[in-house]
Amino acid sequence: MRRILLLAILSVGLAAPSCLMAQSEYNHGEVGVFADYFRLSATNPNSNLVGLGGRAAFNVSTHVAIEAEMSYDFARNYTNTFSNGVTTETVNTRFRPLTGLFGPKFQAGSSGPIRAFVTGKVGFVNFSSSTQGAAAGFTGAVNAITTGNTRVAFYPGAGLEGFWGPFGLRLDAGDEIYIDSGAHNNLKVEFGPTIRF
Repeated sequence: MRRILLLAILSVGLAAPSCLMAQSEYNHGEVGVFADYFRLSATNPNSNLVGLGGRAAFNVSTHVAIEAEMSYDFARNYTNTFSNGVTTETVNTRFRPLTGLFGPKFQAGSSGPIRAFVTGKVGFVNFSSSTQGAAAGFTGAVNAITTGNTRVAFYPGAGLEGFWGPFGLRLDAGDEIYIDSGAHNNLKVEFGPTIRF
């Protein structure tokens, strides 16, 4: 039994450096999910929306990837500041934006454990209303893209990713701009796990 345990520890000890050096093997693309914060209006603090999303990216070169993402914001975050502190509350909302974006991601340090990136994407934001749960509301929003209140959207952003082998965490933020009788600028922050392959 001791020999098996010793052999297992020795195998892990010898394999760990090669796993860390093999980070460059995971440079074909990545997939991930994220929690999404979408500040719809800088003047109305009660228009902060939160939701979930997913993304997929495929590298076309060492420093450039083509990425697509979709997010659905189904809850509203209410934040109040008082003299004795800050309170925040998240509740489901009827007003729900669905965002789909596509474009390049320019990354530095693409084969190492930490990399910075900038991105510029184009797509849509669809504003819908639903009293259903998040899953059923998402299905309704996707079905309403061509018939609902859909606007062209642009997203310039930047962020950081940190990896341990193929697994990592990603944080990015940018300005989601949608066109509706002029440009409307909105802060968008995304954070979540990602897997590169």
